[in-house]
Amino acid sequence: MLDEPLDDPVLRRTLRSILDSGELRISRHAYQEMDNDNLTEQDVRNCLWAGRPDGCDLERGTWRYRVRTGWIVVVVAFRSETQAVIVTAWRER
Repeated sequence: MLDEPLDDPVLRRTLRSILDSGELRISRHAYQEMDNDNLTEQDVRNCLWAGRPDGCDLERGTWRYRVRTGWIVVVVAFRSETQAVIVTAWRER
């Protein structure tokens, strides 16, 4: 089990491990927001791989982490060390 909230280095390592060999799911809400901003799953994956951590919030008992690049913000929550869910994503304007 993860010891949350994760600090930035652990967040990056955990995300990269999940992207390499874990399970990354995308919520229905995230798909809707991605569609609104013309974002692909690959855009979201790239943001999680190369983006910088930008804080976290405890919402409804779950830690949600923001990761951003210059154009995209992704909010992710962890289910385990090998599973994560994209809560939402959007393009910065």
